[in-house]
Amino acid sequence: MKTTISERGQTAVPAQVRLRFGLKSGQQLQWIADGKIIYVVPVSKDVIKSFRGSSPIDDLNSALLKARQIDG
Repeated sequence: MKTTISERGQTAVPAQVRLRFGLKSGQQLQWIADGKIIYVVPVSKDVIKSFRGSSPIDDLNSALLKARQIDG
């Protein structure tokens, strides 16, 4: 996908990207320049909530309690 930068430095986020990542009007994007690569990352309004469900273990509390029982 390609977009064009306007004279004012603006560009549009393609509809496919907005839909795939659930981006809404007014949402902030973080631009990260790393050498020759530019990353564009959506900024979450609730940072703690954004990490919820990011673990490969569905129920972390149960997994922690089981690990504690095994350890004694």
